[in-house]
Amino acid sequence: GRRKIGCYNQPGQHLTLHLEKCKKRGVPLEAALVIGGPPVVSYATVQKVPYGIDEMAIAGGLAGEPIRLVRCKTVDLEVPAEAELVIEGKISTEFFEPEGPFGESHGHMHPREMSPYMEVTAITHRRDMIYLSFISQVTPSESSVIKKVGYDLLFLRYLQKDVGIKSVVDVKMHEPLTNLRKVIIIQMKNASEAEAWRALFSAAAFHQGVGKFIVAVDDDIDPEDTDAVLWAISYRTIPHRDVQIIRGKEKGHAPPFQYFKGTTEEYVRFEEPANDSAILINAILKQPFPPVSLPKREYMERAFQLWEELGLPPVERKKPWYGYSLGQWDEELEEEARLAVEGNHYITGEKLGKVKFKIR
Repeated sequence: GRRKIGCYNQPGQHLTLHLEKCKKRGVPLEAALVIGGPPVVSYATVQKVPYGIDEMAIAGGLAGEPIRLVRCKTVDLEVPAEAELVIEGKISTEFFEPEGPFGESHGHMHPREMSPYMEVTAITHRRDMIYLSFISQVTPSESSVIKKVGYDLLFLRYLQKDVGIKSVVDVKMHEPLTNLRKVIIIQMKNASEAEAWRALFSAAAFHQGVGKFIVAVDDDIDPEDTDAVLWAISYRTIPHRDVQIIRGKEKGHAPPFQYFKGTTEEYVRFEEPANDSAILINAILKQPFPPVSLPKREYMERAFQLWEELGLPPVERKKPWYGYSLGQWDEELEEEARLAVEGNHYITGEKLGKVKFKIR
């Protein structure tokens, strides 16, 4: 209706927790939908911060000063004073109504299902207001770009600080089509095999419904380059040794969909069954490897310089763009490489020609 706004709340979301508390008290949940306002507020509110942390405080910390708030007209809440539009209302804890279908960020239509709804009690806005929104659709989209910064750092801080794995260098959530939640790449430096597995299992358990394919790679692999990650998986893993599947994970925000149990007359908490799983891939080096088969950095740098001097189109440097050692290379081979660069490769040929084996 004209005075109702549908809500979609997943299990584990803070909105769901608030609804459950109000249901036990027998009161509706007061809410305010804020549209527009300081961009730092919009950024802070979509991040997955722990329950009980004040998003307005986070926004103020990012802004370097407190966010100015004003009281709502009909609900006991405060909203940003610079908001363009505020829609106040109360969310029923007694009844659900059909909501959807809705095009979701996982790339599929979310079906119609019984969901909470808000009865509008007041609307306030600035003079000549500007209506702002985030486009949430098949990723990448505005919503995923905003969330990615927070998601990456949230997992990085957790693994480095809370779990205490110092070898973790970076964490990146894959964004195109997968919508951040399903593919996680953990970049590590000089990690032991035990540290790699601890990072993988910790990331899998950190957030509900996040992490279906989790990969640990070395620091020479760009975690945001899918080609590089697949290169590491292809040559630095033995599947029966370096891949584990864990069961008992929630599916999270993804099809196929489960429906709420209950009717509009009875509120029944939706419990998501732990019937999904996750694949953990340890793609860090387990032993010395031959060098990357590209010219050394100094030669590639010179090649780029000549390229630019010729006025050719700019070239993006994508790892690996020069050769480097991975441990399996001795002084004799290094000397042979030096001779080849100097044009004296025949010396190596003469040396090797003295070594003969009889063919049986």
